[in-house]
Amino acid sequence: MTTLSAPPAQAGLILASTSIYRRQLLQRLNVPFATAAPDLDEAPRPGESPAVLAVRLAFAKAGVVASKRPGAWVLGSDQVAVLDGMTLGKPGARAAAVAQLAAMSGRSVEFLTAVSLVHADGRHLQALDTTTVHFRVLHEHEIHRYLDAEQPYDCAGSFKAEGLGIALFEAIASQDPTALIGLPLIATARLLRQAGFAVP
Repeated sequence: MTTLSAPPAQAGLILASTSIYRRQLLQRLNVPFATAAPDLDEAPRPGESPAVLAVRLAFAKAGVVASKRPGAWVLGSDQVAVLDGMTLGKPGARAAAVAQLAAMSGRSVEFLTAVSLVHADGRHLQALDTTTVHFRVLHEHEIHRYLDAEQPYDCAGSFKAEGLGIALFEAIASQDPTALIGLPLIATARLLRQAGFAVP
């Protein structure tokens, strides 16, 4: 079941996410919006590539909310971490986070962030951002110290780039510095303008 917050007056935009990070990012565009929690199975399909997974889930999140709110545009986003062609999901617990960070130590990891803007009448706009994170060599005690500090178990890649997680990196290669946090604002602003929203 989809849960909706109370929309602001005359709002035509709904963010299909309860993520505080995505909500804070979208607020920067100064467009009124409501939020919704889409009920969705986010498990990858057999043989599904990371890019296809990210795009499919972003569209599905927006679509499930749009079907219940005709007249509104719905924004969905999803992020997938990729190491050696393999998808890294949200760790969920400490042991998995330790394993993810150890695997990424001294390596480069791609983060694919998809965004979809969907209307119940069938209109659909989408974009996909790729950000490459170069991790420094992480020693076991550093991994545990970081996890003690932030517990990023709901984040793909087991870190929070907007917080202490930035200290795990050697460098970031990206066209959009907001994408790694979960919502690429450059692409999102472009899609909103194409849909008719007044975005500077």
